[in-house]
Amino acid sequence: MYNPFNNRAPGGPGQVGYQQPQQRAPPGNYGGSPQPSGQQPYAQGGGYGGGGGGGYPSAQMSGRGQDFGITKVPDETWVLSNVMAVNPGDFPEETYVILDERCVITVRPSPQIPRNTIGLGNAQREWGQWGLQDRVSIRRYDPFTSGKQAYLGSLDVEIGFATKKTTEELYDQDELSKLVIRNFQNQMFAPGQLCILDVRNMRLQLHIKTVQVVDLTQEKGTSSEAPTTSDPNIRGILTPQTFITFYKHAASPIKLKGSSKRPAANSIIQPNFKFEDMGIGGLDTEFSAIFRRAFASRIFPPGLVEKLGIQHVKGILLFGPPGTGKTLIARQIGKMLNAREPKVVNGPEILNKYVGQSEENVRKLFADAEKEYKEKGEESGLHIIIFDELDAICKQRGSKSDGTGVGDSVVNQLLSKLDGVDQLNNILLIGMTNRMDMIDEALLRPGRLEVHMEISLPDEFGRRQILKIHTSKMRDNNVMDTDVDINELAGLTKNYSGAEISGVVKSASSFAFNRHVKVGTVAGISDDIEHMKVNRQDFMNAIDEVRPAFGVSEDELATCLQGGIIHYNSYVDQILREGQLFVEQVKKSERTPLVSILLHGAPSAGKTALAAKIAIDSGYPFIKLVSPEAMVGMNEMSKVSYLSKVFMDAYKSTLSVVVLDNIERLIDYVPIGPRFSNTILQTIQVLLRKQPQKGRRLMILATTSSRSVLSQLDILNSFDGELGVTNVGNHDELAHILKELGSFDSREIQATTRELEMMTGTKKLSVGIKKIILGVETALQDEDKCGRFASVMSRAVREARIVYDDPDLTGGEPQGQQQRAIGYSQQQQLPNVQGRGQIGYESSGGRNQIEQAYGARY
Repeated sequence: MYNPFNNRAPGGPGQVGYQQPQQRAPPGNYGGSPQPSGQQPYAQGGGYGGGGGGGYPSAQMSGRGQDFGITKVPDETWVLSNVMAVNPGDFPEETYVILDERCVITVRPSPQIPRNTIGLGNAQREWGQWGLQDRVSIRRYDPFTSGKQAYLGSLDVEIGFATKKTTEELYDQDELSKLVIRNFQNQMFAPGQLCILDVRNMRLQLHIKTVQVVDLTQEKGTSSEAPTTSDPNIRGILTPQTFITFYKHAASPIKLKGSSKRPAANSIIQPNFKFEDMGIGGLDTEFSAIFRRAFASRIFPPGLVEKLGIQHVKGILLFGPPGTGKTLIARQIGKMLNAREPKVVNGPEILNKYVGQSEENVRKLFADAEKEYKEKGEESGLHIIIFDELDAICKQRGSKSDGTGVGDSVVNQLLSKLDGVDQLNNILLIGMTNRMDMIDEALLRPGRLEVHMEISLPDEFGRRQILKIHTSKMRDNNVMDTDVDINELAGLTKNYSGAEISGVVKSASSFAFNRHVKVGTVAGISDDIEHMKVNRQDFMNAIDEVRPAFGVSEDELATCLQGGIIHYNSYVDQILREGQLFVEQVKKSERTPLVSILLHGAPSAGKTALAAKIAIDSGYPFIKLVSPEAMVGMNEMSKVSYLSKVFMDAYKSTLSVVVLDNIERLIDYVPIGPRFSNTILQTIQVLLRKQPQKGRRLMILATTSSRSVLSQLDILNSFDGELGVTNVGNHDELAHILKELGSFDSREIQATTRELEMMTGTKKLSVGIKKIILGVETALQDEDKCGRFASVMSRAVREARIVYDDPDLTGGEPQGQQQRAIGYSQQQQLPNVQGRGQIGYESSGGRNQIEQAYGARY
């Protein structure tokens, strides 16, 4: 291997494996091949640091640079050989020098250049951004000072015409590679460097985009593991083994012949592109899949793609919740392209009030691609069309009843352009929507928008990336306090979309601004504004202020838990424990990603509160309460649409809980008739059994006061398990509740229970917890609160006698009666989620009477 420093092996002192040649080959002439015209051989014996016969005239210049003036090169041969002309008194032989500690160039002595002056061609001056009046610092450069990796393993070169003179000739990439190596062998190249190549009297400009620097002493095959870089400070020596890839300059009309060994010359991906340069976090997996499906076939050699007999992907559909980054991808995708800018179209812009104009607008989008494809065929560049809000113009054909048929005509025109009789292989349509269900099915088949990529809510790693992107300037400018932990914020922003995380950062900044507003003013700024920093508390306030659209329905659940959960007997604890087991089952089990549980019991027993407690304690990122109150004023189809939307939102989250409160009211059941909505009933039955997609888990909690009604409607079999909820059964439990509420002291509690027993003649209650809390609040407004509360409770007990058809509310000990009334078995086993197991419903006639009484009264 050639080395311009005669006393050193290519890998440095003491390196074995490469012997120093007896006779040096001239630059650009490897292995004794003919020397190009105008090139001079290296001087014999001139080693680095003064070794050998020639040496360098100034030892001082080897340590630090010496200033030189700039002039033009003597003639054009110097430009085509990519060397710098120097006076022999400054440099008596060819060697490497570094200019302004940035650019490494090979120097060649010429007596036509004055002392302390260098001759540079236009391309070299443009590379270094020097003018003829500038002065540069020059010192000798040793390529092996930084290690053994001093040779180029591969080189990515952008090529185009250097002058206005052009030709229609096809340039073979293999021949270009041989010509570059022959002309510039043993010279050093770095990203950003420019040089001129002469090919059959045509001047071509080469722009180095990336390099791969390797150690040629390593075993063969390890060089491919070296990284490719676009850092202009990384440089290497061109050798015959260097693999050169050519890419067509986007603005140049040059035509490159396809190669079976090299990528497409008009590749749409810039060779130095990296995904992190796009500034989009949490979408690494999606970008990799998009690249593999849509772009990979376009960067591989066209000859290989032709052998496979495949056509490129023509369309991608990005779908997902709002704010997850679909439109952001469209804005950033131009950065990864080495071609013309994509056409970005907002869906409604296509539509026009004039007849036929909407279809004409669609044809105009494809006009440029059709024209170029007719002229250049497969050598045509890629035309990218980005459709935002695609559902606005591509709805299901026949779904509109406006009578114009414009929507259907636009869809038909788009279908024919994408994959009609005259097929185009140089287009890529990227559509974006958050309503994939509304798009015409014919548009989604292979050959059209065949790649369907869901851009879902980011996971914790993705949220961490997004937060780092949005807070990067804060950290760089030192305006973010040290107590802000990005990892903590990522954990607290479950189910936040990228847009919502951006909103959190902006909200945190507003809280920081607010601290520096003068007291008593609206727009006055305090004097310490230069010390403003965004701290952790600002982000905590922002998270409380900006809530995710697909998060926890905190306000609704808080309404259900206004008084909290009072553990007045062991059954309440058991229900909460078993609910937590179901939560863990949904979270961890691979076989049951969907579990539905029915909580049933008498009215006012606290079923909704227990369901809300189980949902909140689950810690799932998505919790939604569906109650009859939210559907007031809706017709039947609106209710079906609302239920479907809630479950579709739940499927977008990895872990979700949906609470269906008072399910008999959701289906519009009334005992007179009886009447109910079969459409809503069938919708709920389907949703209870619909499995979420892979990787998503859903828990459904439903409540009812009419279990027998659900059994008659055949919806009971749709649940995986049941939990019975008890009433307050006796005075001991009532005393515990009064003590927990704190409205009565011990003496008042004893007086109240004693008076209640005198009124009812029994210590049994069977009254709902909500009625007791309501009675307490009513009694607090009376001076005789004990008497008022006892009176309210006595009326509730009389109502319970009517419901249970049991005047004395007797039937054994209190605990035994309670077990039979609420349906717990003696075993009190967990519901069998796989079968129809339930918690302890007995087959006694008393239980059936209770159910019949529920059905008759409620």
